[in-house]
Amino acid sequence: MTANIDNAGVQTAAEAADSRAPVSGTTDHRTGPWHDRTLAPEARADALIAAMTLQEKISQLFGVWVGASDEGAEVAPFQHDMEEAVALDDLLPRGLGQLTRPFGTAPVDPAVGALSLARTQERIAEANRFGIPALAHEECLAGFATWGATAYPVPLSWGATFHPELIRETAAAIGRDMRSVGVHQGLAPVLDVVRDARWGRVEETIGEDPYLVGTIATAYVRGLESAGVVATLKHFAGYSASRAGRNLAPVGMGARERADTILPPFEMAVRESGVRSVMHAYTDTDGIPSAADGPLLTGLLRDTWGFDGTVVADYFGIAFLKTLHGVAATFGEAAGAALRAGVDVELPTVKTFGRPLTDAIAEGRVPEALVDRAVRRVLVQKAQLGLLDADWSPVPPVLAGAAAAHGRARASSEALRGTVRLDTDENRALARRVAEQAVVLLRNDGILPLAAAPARIALIGPNADDPTAVLGCYAFPVHVGGRHPETPLGIELLTLREALSAEFPHSEIATARGADIDGLATGGFAEAVELAGSADLVILALGDRAGLFGRGTSGEGCDAENLALPGVQQQLLDTLLDTGTPVVVTLLAGRPYALGRAADEAAAIVQSFFPGEEGTTAIASVLSGRTEPSGRLPVSVPRHPGSQPSTYLAARLGHSSEVSSVDPTPAFGFGHGLTYTAFEWSGLVVERGRASTEGELALSCTVRNTGARKGTEVVQVYLHDPVASVVQPVQRLIGYARLDLEPGRAARVRMTVPADLASFTGREGHRIVEPGDLELRLSASSTDIRLTARVTLTGPERTVDHTRRLHMDVATELLVEAS
Repeated sequence: MTANIDNAGVQTAAEAADSRAPVSGTTDHRTGPWHDRTLAPEARADALIAAMTLQEKISQLFGVWVGASDEGAEVAPFQHDMEEAVALDDLLPRGLGQLTRPFGTAPVDPAVGALSLARTQERIAEANRFGIPALAHEECLAGFATWGATAYPVPLSWGATFHPELIRETAAAIGRDMRSVGVHQGLAPVLDVVRDARWGRVEETIGEDPYLVGTIATAYVRGLESAGVVATLKHFAGYSASRAGRNLAPVGMGARERADTILPPFEMAVRESGVRSVMHAYTDTDGIPSAADGPLLTGLLRDTWGFDGTVVADYFGIAFLKTLHGVAATFGEAAGAALRAGVDVELPTVKTFGRPLTDAIAEGRVPEALVDRAVRRVLVQKAQLGLLDADWSPVPPVLAGAAAAHGRARASSEALRGTVRLDTDENRALARRVAEQAVVLLRNDGILPLAAAPARIALIGPNADDPTAVLGCYAFPVHVGGRHPETPLGIELLTLREALSAEFPHSEIATARGADIDGLATGGFAEAVELAGSADLVILALGDRAGLFGRGTSGEGCDAENLALPGVQQQLLDTLLDTGTPVVVTLLAGRPYALGRAADEAAAIVQSFFPGEEGTTAIASVLSGRTEPSGRLPVSVPRHPGSQPSTYLAARLGHSSEVSSVDPTPAFGFGHGLTYTAFEWSGLVVERGRASTEGELALSCTVRNTGARKGTEVVQVYLHDPVASVVQPVQRLIGYARLDLEPGRAARVRMTVPADLASFTGREGHRIVEPGDLELRLSASSTDIRLTARVTLTGPERTVDHTRRLHMDVATELLVEAS
């Protein structure tokens, strides 16, 4: 039985009789073993497949892009400029696999959107003879991407926290909001490892190190899945390694780089997180598009790693096999290639999996067995989500109370409007914690914290008074809201000016824009210089404007030619440095930028990566000292704008050398971040410095807060392999631990390092652990080694596989001082 939702509002399941009519010419199957919750999801799916026609099976393999009605009516198909219109009346009698972004396509009140989605789900279930509803998915890259939902910091800020548990908590909150209004799947997280910071989607990534990306992404997946929402790993695999950082450009990396840098985060998440979906990448690697890469999507992902969920297409990605990659002559060939490779669901809307696939099967060019394989995965997932249950109801949790309260009178859409908050006080507090822990103090000559508030502050820069300067390209007000200027933002966004005014109420704050984000005009410089000359302090707010496909300086399709600050921002910065007034550079950006003279001359530099709706408050609190800075760089900040592509994971010849005139040495390296206190590292003890290639190494050290303020130190452990059978990065991160210490307190950090962590892909293409000497570098950053343990692995070379250990064990003990 399902709830019946008419045009007036919501009715409970108990009040409604299931009156769906069967499809003409078929038998109605309202009962069957697929409804039996006592059976395994696989058995339920098999029984259902046996009763379905080919068209009914194919209909479960695609989505339709829709937008919820702000009047509470059924959703309407969204007409994207890349696709033709879809007629729902023609599709629904055979069923529908997914609804694409009902909340994320246009502004809609959350409660009214939930009502619209519920009515649509009832219609979908009533229209097909098995009563199967659709799975609804949304973007959730930096929060549930819908009107009025909390805008959390972007993933690059997650990486800056070095705090997986905080990100798990954040994802759980995002998932609860999504599930409450009827959404089943979230298209996040992004596990692409940054290889070239010119790429526009750097803001969506977690960082340039695969171990950091893997641990943070795995935590995010666990949080989202704990709320009952299917998480989606993307983009599998290699998207971030496109040539010259250009969106969708071919990927030219070798198999070893792919295996040792790109794939490990995905492997970790598949093994440890319980993830239930993966999205293929747009790009081709060495001529093979990911959407048609069977060894990747089936051989590695499923057969080796054991993934048993669904593989979904990135939007229009299957059609791109014909239109962009040229590896299919027809859309039918593209559909067949994707199915053979292991893609199960076409998103965002039906294209190749419609008539082209049906015709290809009829002509014998695509075997129906591939459809059966894919639809089984889809139906297993729907069974796991409760969508095949006999008592399934389209009424989501946020409307269940309204249904019970109103009964047969039912609630109108206007009565529901405003009753659901997706930006709660609890959410905002969580967003603020993430933002605070993600702020990275790059440089400080002692001017920070501003314990004594300056009498006169000159706040200058294009991001000084822009409320959306804290948002990335997938935040709803940027991603969708820009097309609806008549609609309020839906969430409260304090500008940096407003946040500083609240933080420093006794300071006189004068503001000047100085320049636009990417404009070339310098006419505003004179006003900025005049303000700076009369101020005690300049706070200079620089960075990016998020956007899509060239409408911003950061975001999807907003790639950069180099890593100079956009527009004339560097000129503005240099001009203000020349005034002699201390300059605190504050960056609200989506990628790292070279800062020229400021790296050595600014009084302080505070880096944030689109820190979300509480971001300006977090920045202001770090400036005042109310919050201790604890963020660490998830990407290196370059010293020169033209040194890309370069990350800290370079081999020896990828670093500065006498054989090249280009110096890629960063101004601030991966893992860098200052605090307002000082830490002493001492007492290195190597308890086990020799171990076999299948054994464990053990070491420990003491970290003490020797300053006068509490603070956070992040112990980063890097492995250096001085001699290997293939070229290796100079060092790579293999573990980390955050330590929060009060003044004078110390902690003993004990680390057990399995030999498996020294493995890499050898000459024969297999992952191996070689005997030999290694260095374990206990570091405050990739450029700040504090203690070095020289250790040795003995015995024969050992081959390892996907069952190898991925983590070192870290135990911390707070030391009790002698009285």
